[in-house]
Order: sequence, then C-alpha cells, then structure tokens
Amino acid sequence: MRRVIHRIAALALAVCLLLSLAACGAAGSGTGKYPFRTVRMIVPYGANGTTDLVGRKLGAALERALGVSVVIDNQPGASGSLGCRAALDAPRDGSVLLFAADSLGTQRVMGISDMSYDDFDPIYTVANDIKVIVVGKNSPYETIGDLLAAIEAAPNTVQMAYTGPGGSGHVQALIMNEFGYYPALTAYSSGSDGIIAVMSGQVVFTNANYSTVADYLDAGELRLLAVCATERMEKYPDVPALSEIMAGSEALLSIPYTPLSLLVAGGVPEDVQAMLRSACEEAFRDSEFTEFMDSNSIEKLYEKYPTVEETRAFYREWESTVCWLMADAGATVYSPADFGIARPAA
Repeated sequence: MRRVIHRIAALALAVCLLLSLAACGAAGSGTGKYPFRTVRMIVPYGANGTTDLVGRKLGAALERALGVSVVIDNQPGASGSLGCRAALDAPRDGSVLLFAADSLGTQRVMGISDMSYDDFDPIYTVANDIKVIVVGKNSPYETIGDLLAAIEAAPNTVQMAYTGPGGSGHVQALIMNEFGYYPALTAYSSGSDGIIAVMSGQVVFTNANYSTVADYLDAGELRLLAVCATERMEKYPDVPALSEIMAGSEALLSIPYTPLSLLVAGGVPEDVQAMLRSACEEAFRDSEFTEFMDSNSIEKLYEKYPTVEETRAFYREWESTVCWLMADAGATVYSPADFGIARPAA
C-alpha cells in the first residue's frame, strides 16, 4: 500500500514539475515556441510584381536567418486590401507576416477599407523600387518629350497601365496631372499584367517599378523613357529623370512612392517582434538579398529608417503628402482630415 502511495506521490510531483516548466516557458515568451516551423508572409498583390519579387527575396533571406520555412502567400485584390485584411485577421502570434506596399497608406481616403499603417506594427520598412516610364519596343515614342507631347495634345487618350486607385502608379499619374499631362488610366490586377499590356500593344505606356522591367529592358522588349525621380539611374545615364522635364516637380518626385514594408498585426508580442527585427537585420546582410537589391537599383529604406520610431514618422509624413495630393486632385472618397491626417506644411 505504501508503495502505491509513494508512486502516486511521485507521479503527482512529476506532473507538477512539468506544468511549472511549461508555465515558465510561456511566461518567458509571447508564444513559448516561436519561431514556428512555418511562417506565412502574405503579399497582397499578384506574382511577379515588385511587392512579390522583393518579398520573395526577403522571405528566402529570412528563412536562412530564422531557420524555418517562410511561405509566400499571394492574396491580390481590391488594391491590396484583401491581403492586408487577411493579415490583420490572422492569429497575433507572429505566424503570419504582411509584406505591404504603399496602398495601405491610402485605403481609407480611397474608401477601399478602414485599414491603415496604424493597424499594424512595423518590423522594418524595407525597400523603395524606383518607378520608370517604359513603352513597347515598337512604340513611336522615342523620348519622354515625345510621349508627353502626345499626352498634352490629346488629354485622356494616351493609355497608361496602372494597378488601380490609390497605388503608386495612380499617385504618379496625379503628379503628371499637376503639370498638365492627363493620360488615360487603364487598371490591371498586377504590375506584371500592366507590363504585358504594354509589350502587347494594349496600352501605350506604364510607370513600372524598375525591378519588374529590368529583364525586359535588357532584352530589348521595352524602351526606357524616363526615371520617375530627381536623379538619373547609374545604369542608364542618358535617360532623364522626370524632374528634368517637368520643371518644379522636384519636391513631389523626391518621395519614395513604393515603400515596401514588413509588418505584423498590432498586438503581436514584443519579444516576437524583436526576434523578427533581429532576423531582418541578418537578412539585410545576406549576400543574395543585397545583390538583388543592388542589381535592381532598389533603395534600401531599412538604412534610412532603422528604428520603429523613425518608421512610424515616415508613414505619417508619407500619408500626409500622398493623401492630400490625391484629395486636392479630387481623387479620394474621403478627406484625409476625416482620419486626422494633417496637411503637409507649406
């Protein structure tokens, strides 16, 4: 009988010890077992666009840094809002990441969704893939001057491919409007679809992200007319920056219009976020990732905004500039003021 009692007591002690260890493990971490065997990175756009291309390169580098699989989950639709919503509704344990583009900052004023950067916690603002104006190889337009002259002569006629309201292509079309150029906007579900439309002659031009057209330019399938920025590209020193052609546009064209960010839904445990930030810092030193960034002339925003505080300040400034630019052009459903977005200082 005593043996039975001793065995029961020993078993009870072992169970208590295991429960205590489990509790200590849970208390020491927001999840107790992060990183998971698989982490899902939602890309709210289709394959082969800039968000997808940079996201996949970052995901591969994060795999090596975290030691777990990072699966890219493309969820396109509604100017990126469907994928953003899926990330926001996911478990807040770090198992789901969002690699978002700029449209997250404009969805509220466009009436697309009620989401914004404020609903997420930034891990890092990663990249700005510079925008360029390209036409097909058989286009009659040899220079940006030729194209702008045609747009000016026939407003709302010369077709331009873009990815929908509130995206970087839309914003840069509004900048063209500010200087008297009104292309006819034709929406496609992804940047890659718009590029195909240019090459097939469905539309005249697009202002694509450089990484998505680099191979086509090298192959001679597309012709580069201008860089949508204030500086020329090192690889194409003879191609003008758009600010050279549109006098007075320097302030508007100096903004990174395609900021790509790694985010998690607000409320993910701080220790998990810290682990992800550390993994990103390792990924940013990954030779494959840095070679991709450098070879595609992608601006490294993680160097420009290295802290969470600086990233949040950048988002506020970006939303202020872009949302008011769109509102003043009559392109928004709601005023930025409705969401407490301050007008940029004069």
